[in-house]
Amino acid sequence: MKTLLSLLAATTMLAGAAQAQEIKEFNIGILGGENAQDRMTSNECYRAKIEEALGVPVKLFTPADYDGVIQGLLGGTLDMAWLGASAFAKIYLTDAKAVDLALTKQNVDGSTGYYSIAFARKDSGITSLDDAKGKVFAFAEPNSTSGYLVPAAELTEKYGDLKQYFADVKFSGGHEQTIVGVANGDFEAGVSWADGLGNWEDGYTSGAFRKAADAGLVDMNDLVELWKSKPIPEGPMVVRAALPQDVKDKVTQLTADLHETDKDCAYGVAAGEAKDFIPVTLDAYQGVIAARKLQEASQ
Repeated sequence: MKTLLSLLAATTMLAGAAQAQEIKEFNIGILGGENAQDRMTSNECYRAKIEEALGVPVKLFTPADYDGVIQGLLGGTLDMAWLGASAFAKIYLTDAKAVDLALTKQNVDGSTGYYSIAFARKDSGITSLDDAKGKVFAFAEPNSTSGYLVPAAELTEKYGDLKQYFADVKFSGGHEQTIVGVANGDFEAGVSWADGLGNWEDGYTSGAFRKAADAGLVDMNDLVELWKSKPIPEGPMVVRAALPQDVKDKVTQLTADLHETDKDCAYGVAAGEAKDFIPVTLDAYQGVIAARKLQEASQ
């Protein structure tokens, strides 16, 4: 797996010294899902490694919503980001040549997918989505795959118009906000994401629940799972297509090697335990692109 990336990097090594002068800085967008400071902290080691590899200042940007990262990549003010599949689909449908796909996260069991998971407080008496009828339900935000696109589609197919099924449907602003909001009673149920591996009480092995549990924001024993979506393709790491090839190669190689070189740093980037970061192609996202296209056409 790493051999192909190593060979690719080697072919550009001689040209790299000259091409590296073409950039004066490198900007990384971090999608919402947790508060800005935690996003910065989780990715600081990653930022520092990329800065060392490229030899130019590297900055992290944590926009308030997903669209801030999407527009940054489309407009050229951001150079790379880890995206959800739906956010990538929006970029692809807007400008198919704006970014290059690089890597995706591989779970500890070798899979490359995750789930949207509906949940409620354990003491609410809600044990299924049937019980959640007539309750206040929270999605994350419109550009989230597991926080809106996939669960909205699957739940609409089962229950019909969700604004009629639930007493109120709200956007919390992000996965962390949904988890904390349900835990605090601001919403009676909602959806967030996890790899579905390991134990619920730990927040599973990776994902938003694991991040919230690790941060001490919630005790997973106070929450109960209501529903799980069909598998969702893990989102990609993308790099701005217009960057010099050697820059893209260096950042991709560094990230592909991260689980071998710095497991603690990889834990923060992967939102929990993972096996590796591996190459990904457009084929992985064709279904999500089609779903996003239908969603946009219906609006």
